[in-house]
Amino acid sequence: MTPWDVPPNIAPFILMPVIAVDFSNLYLPIADDMQAVDAVIRSRLHSEVVLVRQVADYIISAGGKRMRPALALLAARACGYSGTSHHELAAVVEFIHTATLLHDDVVDESSLRRGRDTANALFGNAASVLVGDFLYSRAFQMMVGVGSMRVMQVLADATNTIAEGEVLQLMNCRNADITVAAYLQVIHYKTAKLFEAAARLGAILGGAEDATEQAMAAYGMHVGTAFQLIDDVLDYSGDANETGKNLGDDLAEGKTTLPLIHVLQHGTTEQSAQVRAAIETADRESFAAVLSAVRTSGALEASRQLGIAETEAAKQALAHVPDSKFRGTLLQLADFAVQRSF
Repeated sequence: MTPWDVPPNIAPFILMPVIAVDFSNLYLPIADDMQAVDAVIRSRLHSEVVLVRQVADYIISAGGKRMRPALALLAARACGYSGTSHHELAAVVEFIHTATLLHDDVVDESSLRRGRDTANALFGNAASVLVGDFLYSRAFQMMVGVGSMRVMQVLADATNTIAEGEVLQLMNCRNADITVAAYLQVIHYKTAKLFEAAARLGAILGGAEDATEQAMAAYGMHVGTAFQLIDDVLDYSGDANETGKNLGDDLAEGKTTLPLIHVLQHGTTEQSAQVRAAIETADRESFAAVLSAVRTSGALEASRQLGIAETEAAKQALAHVPDSKFRGTLLQLADFAVQRSF
C-alpha cells in the first residue's frame, strides 16, 4: 500500500495485478470508427489561413495514442450507439486536447513532444497560442453542429475545468509544500476531466440511463488520473526515445509531481533537502541527484501503485455496463494506462 492517504474508494484496489495489453491491437473493435474520426479531423482542420493549417496539421499529424477520442467511441458503442455523431464528438475531444497541448508547451517553454520539436519551438509562441485558440473555437463550432444542449454543456464545462487546472498548476509551480490532495486536484482538472467528458459523451449518445452515464464518467476520471500518474512516473523512469520527451522536464518546469512528493515526505533528510531545492529553483542541473533520490526512495513504485489503484477503480465502475467487446476494450484500455512505457 502507498505510504500516503488515498481516497477510500481507491484504497481497496491497491496492489492488484494489471493484465498485459498489446496497444497495437487495442483499437481493433473500433478500427473503422477511428478511420472515420481521422477523416473528420482532416476535413475540419481546413482554414483559408495558411499558418493555421500548417501549425494545426503539424501537431495533429504527430500522432499520439488517441486515447481520449477512442474512449468516446468505445463508450458510445458499449452503450449501444449505432449512429455517426460519435465520430464528430471524438474529433472535438481530440481538438480540445490538441489545443491544450499547444498552450501547455508555450507555458512550459517545452521544446520536445512526441519525439519532435514542439510547435512553439518551430513556429513560435504567438502562432502556437493563436492556433490553439483556433482549435478551441473550431471544436465549439463542431459541437454546436451535433445539436445537443447536453453535449454542449458537458464539453463547455470540461473545457472550463481544464483551464482552471492549468491555472492551478501554474500556481503550484516551484511549490515544494504541495499536498497529495492538491496534486491530485490538478490532475483531475487538467487531465482527467477530458477523459471523463469523453466517456460521458459516449454514454449520452447511447441514450444510457443516468446510473450508466455516471459509471462511464467515473471510469473516464479514474483512467485519466491513472494515465497522468504514469506520465509523472515516466518522467523519472522512461526512455526518451519511447516517451518522446526529455527526462526531467517536469523538474525543469518546477512541477512537484507525486514521485517528488514521496521523496519530500518519506526520503532521507538529505534527499528531501535536495529535492526541495531543485523544485524551488527549477534546477535541471540537480536532476541526477533528484533522479537518484526518486529511484532509491521507492517513489516510483509508490506512485505506480496509486495508478494501478485508479485503474482498478475504473474497471470496477464498469461492473454494471453490459458485457460486449467494447466494454472489454475499455477494461483493456484501463490496464494499458498504467502498464505503458510511452
